[in-house]
This record gives sequence, C-alpha cells and structure tokens, in this order.
Amino acid sequence: MPTTTSTTPLTFYDIATRPPAQENSCSPNPTKTRLALNFKSLPYNTTWVPLPDVSAVRQSLHLPACRQFADGSDFYTLPILHDPNTNTLVGDSFDIAIHLQNTYPSSGHGDLFPPQPLNYTFPQDPPPIVPLSATRDTSANPALLEPYARFNVHVDAAFTAHTPLTVQGFPFDPATEETVKAEFVRRAQLAGAPVQNWADFKCEGEYRKSLLESFEKTLGGLAEAFARDGGPFVLGERVSYADFIVGGWLRMFRVMLPLEEWEMVSGWHGGVFGRLYAALEVFAEVK
Repeated sequence: MPTTTSTTPLTFYDIATRPPAQENSCSPNPTKTRLALNFKSLPYNTTWVPLPDVSAVRQSLHLPACRQFADGSDFYTLPILHDPNTNTLVGDSFDIAIHLQNTYPSSGHGDLFPPQPLNYTFPQDPPPIVPLSATRDTSANPALLEPYARFNVHVDAAFTAHTPLTVQGFPFDPATEETVKAEFVRRAQLAGAPVQNWADFKCEGEYRKSLLESFEKTLGGLAEAFARDGGPFVLGERVSYADFIVGGWLRMFRVMLPLEEWEMVSGWHGGVFGRLYAALEVFAEVK
C-alpha cells in the first residue's frame, strides 16, 4: 500500500493545451513530473500556463532557463514545481524528481530511483531542432543517479528525432494557436531548419513512411530494457523514474499521432510500449 505524507499542497506548472486538459495535456517533461508526483501520492495543484506566457512566468519566479537554443539564447520551458514545505522552486523535470525523492523518500510508492542498469544510447546526429536538457547535476549520489540522467538524455534524443511525426497533431489551445505556431517556426529557424511557415512542418508520403521505420528501429534497443525482466516496467513489476522518462514521451505520441499510427507504435516489439503506457495509467491522473 502507498504511504501518505501530510504536506501543504505543491504547485505544479504545466503547459496549457486544448481543453480539456485531462484529455490533451501531453508535454513530455511535465508529464514525467506528473507521473512522479502521483507516484509519491503528494497533494498538488496544477497551474496551467499558455505556451506564449512560459518565458514570463519562469522569469517572474526568478528561475533561469535550463536549456539554450543553437544561437545561445535561452529556451524557457516547463515544468516548474513550487514546494512550500521546503520553500523550494525547481525548474527541470529530472531535478524535480530528485527533489521529490530527497524530500519525501518514503511517500507514496517509495523509491523513484532504485538501482538498475540503464544502458540505452541514441546518437544525437544531427542535433535536434528542439534543445534538449543537459545532463543534470547528480553529484549527491552519482553512482545511483548518473545512469538515470544518461538514460533521460538518450531517451529524449530518440523521441525528439521523430517528433516530425507528431507536429501536425499538436492539440493547440484555440486562444493561442497562431502565436504558438509562429513560435514553433521561429524555434526551427534558430536550429537552421528550412522552415518558413507552419505548412513546412508537414510530414507525409515517403518521408513519413521512412520516419516511422526509423522510429520502430530506434525503439528496438529501448524495448530490450523492458523485456529484460518481463515488463511492463524496466524492473519488471517495479516502477521507477526510468519508466516515467519513457512514459512522458509515450503520452505525447499517444495524443498527437493519428490513432492508427499510435496503435502501430504500441504494438511494436511485442507490444512493450503499449503495455508500459497502460501500466502507467494508474499514475497519470491530471489534477
């Protein structure tokens, strides 16, 4: 049985998408945090931030950007977690998970970071259009945390390389849709992509077919980690933050891919990713 901790509710900042949030919230890094919060059975409230307001909100909280664009400019993004019980603000999903484990070690279902081998790698060549988080500070317990930090970076890179499959399915909030589309074009241009307008993001025909084939091949190495102990999690029946790292991305692809393609993805490699997604539903409540 999960244990509960008497605390003042935490505040979790997530990116607003098309209402209702319970159906359409799908940003991968905030999803990792939501899964971790629910795993820890901690009380929290969600503050929904329109994407055009993320920079202002983050700067108003005096949180520096944790990523940079190719030109060196700051990339302000979410999640953010405010923990009033420790008067702490944390602005990166991996750092948030470390904070939750250090501050509430026995809460909920216990340890987010049990020791385990996490050897999956994905080469970042060429670099992704969307800047990835750098490997986080694991100095508090390097032997334990460094494998998780590396796994996080490589899983992020693997899924990010295949996000062109999802772009046209982004669940825009109608109130900010055109502004957000223009921002996505700007970000792509900063990375040197030959994009002039939203229509240039289309992923169709042979290009889409080849990208799906690449995605299936890429996930093959990741699937091996989940097959090692029989699944549905990397450690078999024991869930950990490694599962939430992958689950955050699966949530994005579940929402944004056409249904028939999601069914393909969830069935690849013996259905390991479909089983993982289903097993994580117990931690996926949007509050």
